[in-house]
Amino acid sequence: MADNEIKNRDIISSDDYDSKRRQALAEIDNAKFGWFHVRTCIVAGVGFFADAYDLFAINIVSVMLAYVYYNTSSLPSNIDISVKVSAPVGTLVGQFAFGILADVFGRKKMYGIELMIIIIATMASALAASSHAVTFNGILIFWRLILGIGIGGDYPLSAIITSEYATTARRGAMVAAVFAMQGFGILSAAIVSVITLACFKSAIIADTLTIDYVWRIVLGMGAVPGVVALYFRLTIPETPRYTMDIELNIDQAAKDITDVLETGAYEERDNSQPIVKVEAPKASFKDFCAYLSKWENGKILLGTSMTWFFLDVAFYGIGLNNSFILEKIGYGKGTPFQTLWNISVGNIIINLLGTVPGYWFTVAFVDKWGRKPIQFMGFTILTILFIVLGFGFNAIKDKSIPLFIVIFTLIQFFMNFGPNATTFIVPGEVFPTRYRSTGHGISAASGKLGAIIAQVGFGALKDKGGIKGSNAFVPHLLQIFAIFMFAGLLFTFFIPETKGKTLEELSNEDQKDFIRRK
Repeated sequence: MADNEIKNRDIISSDDYDSKRRQALAEIDNAKFGWFHVRTCIVAGVGFFADAYDLFAINIVSVMLAYVYYNTSSLPSNIDISVKVSAPVGTLVGQFAFGILADVFGRKKMYGIELMIIIIATMASALAASSHAVTFNGILIFWRLILGIGIGGDYPLSAIITSEYATTARRGAMVAAVFAMQGFGILSAAIVSVITLACFKSAIIADTLTIDYVWRIVLGMGAVPGVVALYFRLTIPETPRYTMDIELNIDQAAKDITDVLETGAYEERDNSQPIVKVEAPKASFKDFCAYLSKWENGKILLGTSMTWFFLDVAFYGIGLNNSFILEKIGYGKGTPFQTLWNISVGNIIINLLGTVPGYWFTVAFVDKWGRKPIQFMGFTILTILFIVLGFGFNAIKDKSIPLFIVIFTLIQFFMNFGPNATTFIVPGEVFPTRYRSTGHGISAASGKLGAIIAQVGFGALKDKGGIKGSNAFVPHLLQIFAIFMFAGLLFTFFIPETKGKTLEELSNEDQKDFIRRK
């Protein structure tokens, strides 16, 4: 930040707090990308790494549980669905609840609480055991539900904190980079599984029950990144936008901006100093309804919620039930060790082929192309790919395995270089500060509702018309996913392009005289 910018802000009349606010916001929006921005992305991203690890590790762990507790390669369908859906159900609750709480109590006060929930629930899941009062399945499902609440809280908080600290020019890339850590989290779950299986190989071959050690280690390792990031989460400063627009403390926000942009550090507040309060639009249920009653605002929430909902139906429908994909790429079932090894290695291959690269293509292009072009592109290509795979499923999988792998890889790639990333980015940009976290939480919870529907529906319908494990109905499910992708494409018209615009411009509220001196 240039010295003359600081001097210009300092000579602003103490009564002109509206101008002082706009000057402070301009400093954030136009700041040079520095260490504080990198640190913010890392602190937020580590949490998403842990979130994805914990959510998707269950894809591998559920097979381990089946061998330990049922002496077979798959859990009973009702148990399998319950174990896999419990975390998404908790995530939905956490997204909605923490979205509101972060607007009411502040980003800083809530940030870290959700990570503590994740750490505790992860360790409790790894140590789950049956008792006289509660079955093992009941204990595991309970702690997976609690885990989901913590994971859900991470969505609005990480997105909003990153967005409110980001520069206008790099905001999309920063938020996308945080979300992209999901790819590494999913990949790491499979890598940890491979390493642990290799360590226990001889023991597993001698006694299948040894797998009980393996699944506990795989789940428990998910707490490690959370522990690493916890201190930094608890000490991250409140965002200046929240301080200005909700705490109504312009002077403190201006000082916080100077601290983080000049030194990359944050100084604790001096509560002995007098606070000059200002007046600004206040959050309330009545005001929230009035804001959304305007079509220009209401359609945006509808767009962010429905596009996320439609995307997650397909994303989680495939992501947590990809055993039929693994079989087709040569990583099917065998002995217990071979089955688990193949699932773990197969997941590494799948994620390296499409998932991880897709996330980082979004990081590279989101501030150049814009959010809507990438989302339109993603939904369009996904619609086509699901139509091709859905109607040609049996012919492709039986006669052209390379084509099958290519199509599946492209689906993974364009989900992440497409709507899976942009549906996370846009809700953190398009709402005013007092409802930004709430709007993101509602949008994210809508997506998780789609994930739950996909999990229950996929699990209940995939073998319809055939024997268990036949995946007879999968072609029709893929066709249904194509319809959802096309619906997501249509609802993308409801969201604005956010590239190059400040958060205040995107709020659809006049910023001149936005605040007044009391």
